[in-house]
Amino acid sequence: MSKINARHVFTSESVGRGHPDKVCDQISDAVLDACLAVDPTSRVACETVVGHNLVSNVGEITCSGWESIDTEKIARSVIREIGYDHPDLKFWHESFEYLSRIHGQSPDISQGVTRGEGLYEEQGAGDQGMMFGYATNETPELMPAPVAFSHRLLRELERLRRDNSIPYLRPDAKSQVSVEYAGGRPQRITSVVISHQTAEIPLEQIRRDLIQVARDVLGPTRMLDKETHFYINPTGAFVLGGPYADAGLTGRKIIVDTYGGVGSHGGGAFSGKDPSKVDRSAAYYARYAAKNLVAAGLADKCEIQVAYAIGVARPLSINVATYGTGAVTESVLQDILENSGIFDFRPAAIIDQLGLLDPGDWSYQQTAAYGHFGRNRFPWEKVDKAEDLRKAAELKEVA
Repeated sequence: MSKINARHVFTSESVGRGHPDKVCDQISDAVLDACLAVDPTSRVACETVVGHNLVSNVGEITCSGWESIDTEKIARSVIREIGYDHPDLKFWHESFEYLSRIHGQSPDISQGVTRGEGLYEEQGAGDQGMMFGYATNETPELMPAPVAFSHRLLRELERLRRDNSIPYLRPDAKSQVSVEYAGGRPQRITSVVISHQTAEIPLEQIRRDLIQVARDVLGPTRMLDKETHFYINPTGAFVLGGPYADAGLTGRKIIVDTYGGVGSHGGGAFSGKDPSKVDRSAAYYARYAAKNLVAAGLADKCEIQVAYAIGVARPLSINVATYGTGAVTESVLQDILENSGIFDFRPAAIIDQLGLLDPGDWSYQQTAAYGHFGRNRFPWEKVDKAEDLRKAAELKEVA
């Protein structure tokens, strides 16, 4: 039996805004937003750690308006906004100790990644490494079904927590969805796991309510059936959560942030990094390119790898994989990406085309929970290049 026809089950998870690692990602990105607001040329590499009654920022930041940025105030504001706003939660925005050990970026790095006079050519990549972008037509968001469904669950549970529809919910949460595939397409959901911090109430009520939420969210997929298993707070009580119960670090949920384990990952985290760091900006751009190729009908699924050397503007390589689903060959798609002018993978071009220094109606903090991909509010989720890609592919085929 070929791989594409084999039945298999794939599982992905999501974590809520109140998960300790996600608390850190949101604080780091809120600091980035503040820096870019006063100095769009800021160089930011901001890490956050949270633990029992502690929040600390470390890293390197060079920002001309740095003296106006109060990182402690930002951290307390983010934590309050997430929902850690009451002493009963043991960790809350008014009580924790705050430490900062942030210093300036090394001039050895800065000299290679600062834009010069020429158009895009002089600004080199902020680090070496390889980044991946992925897209698949198995969901409307052009994301893999397991991670898309996991994010949907937690976004709805956060809504129900915030509007007090389920008043006993607390900020920390995780979800996990297992999807059975046949012939390369999602067929049914085999299991759903939700672990959600709550007040002290009967477990039976929690399980009844959250199973109903899962049915409401996932029912429209038509992939639930009588054999689907639901596991709600499977260990029992989940009352103590968040940074009181577990330490958190920026960049420790890179699979949740991307494609749920589908495809490849270059290893670089996103949050707390300004867009000169290709760990972030090139991964966004690779998703942009892959999504447009799929939206153009040139493949059912597509993964793009791009690789850089620190201080060098042009990528060292671009690779396209369509896993046997391409309408044209992978070499044709690679040639289009490299030579048609539709996409430009140089760091300065990426920053300009996606508006990464001037977000406008979106913020980096918004990317830091429920995935950096699959939500149309972000510019790398646009499919505005799809028609150009179709035409370029037609010309290649004619030639």
